[in-house]
Amino acid sequence: MEPDDEGAPIPLMAMRPLDRLPSIRAKLGAVIVFAVAMTILIMYLAVGFALRRTDRDRQFRQAFNQAQTVQALSFGPSGSPARNLSGLLGQLPGPVLVVDHAGQALFKGFSAPPPAAGVSRLLSGSPLDTGKAGNLAFVGVPVIRNQEIVGAVYVGYRVERGGILGAVSDTAGFVRRIWWQLLVAGALAAFIALGLARILARGLTQPIRDMAGAVRQMARGEYRQRVPVRSRDELGQLAGGFNHMAGEMEGLERLRRDLVANVSHELKTPISAIRAHLENLMDGVEEPNPALLAVMVQQAERLSRLVDQLLDLSKLESGDVPLQLEPVELSPLVERIASEVQMARSDRGVHLRNEIAQELPPVHADRERLHQVLFNLLDNAYRFSPRGGVVTVQAIRDNGSCEVSVEDNGPGIPSEHLPLVFERFYRVDQSRSRDDGGTGIGLAIARSVVEAHGGRIWAENGTVGAKFRFVLPLGQSTAATSLAANDDPGQRRPVRV
Repeated sequence: MEPDDEGAPIPLMAMRPLDRLPSIRAKLGAVIVFAVAMTILIMYLAVGFALRRTDRDRQFRQAFNQAQTVQALSFGPSGSPARNLSGLLGQLPGPVLVVDHAGQALFKGFSAPPPAAGVSRLLSGSPLDTGKAGNLAFVGVPVIRNQEIVGAVYVGYRVERGGILGAVSDTAGFVRRIWWQLLVAGALAAFIALGLARILARGLTQPIRDMAGAVRQMARGEYRQRVPVRSRDELGQLAGGFNHMAGEMEGLERLRRDLVANVSHELKTPISAIRAHLENLMDGVEEPNPALLAVMVQQAERLSRLVDQLLDLSKLESGDVPLQLEPVELSPLVERIASEVQMARSDRGVHLRNEIAQELPPVHADRERLHQVLFNLLDNAYRFSPRGGVVTVQAIRDNGSCEVSVEDNGPGIPSEHLPLVFERFYRVDQSRSRDDGGTGIGLAIARSVVEAHGGRIWAENGTVGAKFRFVLPLGQSTAATSLAANDDPGQRRPVRV
């Protein structure tokens, strides 16, 4: 048993052989060398199988030369058989048959002798006789002395048997005869393949090593690490994706730090104010008059409002908020929200221009959440509009959806800040106070609510000031579904997001 990265034991039998190698480079090199070795082996077998028949010519020539040698040893110059033929011919590797001019065997080494008809042809003057008996082929030549045929000599050699087994046996025999040449060539090819594999593996695995080093740096909290993109293949795409992920993580880490700092600051301000007043009361510096208590209550409400907004935003982003979807008329809702905002900011003298057509179909949304979105957008527009300014609300139908826009005639938003205005605690003008510029959570809540409805929200600069747009589905697109699901089409249906 061996432990894995988390300390849990892994059975050795469950590990693949390559898993024992320490690096991708070593694994890739091993795979290349193994592939080359298998290719060489298969090539050797294929070549041996293809050339197995060419070895017959060599065997035939060898047998013919051996027959000539036996012919010289078996008969003397006068044509008489040599003495002690068994001693002379017994050491030869293959079977041998020696006959005299009458066809009588002088030395017999064949288990199954050549046909008598062939022997008769040689003794009658034929220069050569060849044939096959089982898996044994033979070559026969006449013995001529003083221009007379005094006998004949046959030499046998083994040949391939029929069928698959014969082909395999002959191939194996051919490979055995040249094994050392194959061994040298294979070793040379493996050495070259190993060198090329190391070079190729180093280049192929360099992005992986770069990413491994960057991951180790990121594990220590250093999210600025990037890896170079050297190619357009899968490794290059992986490196590009890794850089994108690292950028996202760096941004998230920055937002996390900013969130902690902002939340700490936002919570500290009212708590510090309440604490200062309480300490003054305890020290007798201030008297508990209604004005002082009103300030403390205001700071406590600010603290409670901030905590509620944070909890609301957390639930929206985690999808743990049930939406009560129903058809909602936009124009009356905008009028009611505008009156609420005007009461809270009556000192600014900002006017609302409601340009939403009465015949516009209702949107399919959660009334309270949509109220929250429009209130945040209108409050933001009122806050940044100059005294006596105008806030314009419009809504148009667009392919089964409704696009709502809220535009003020304030200073607008710099283009570099437009993608960031919906981030938590983000403010375009950092010099503005929280009482004047808000907490920076309202637009983040608005984005989460709109996205929970399946819509989208964005900011842009209008003709004069800033314009916020968001898109929601119209109520008509879901009326048929509501009728099919319930007899009462106006019944509110909870949907968890």
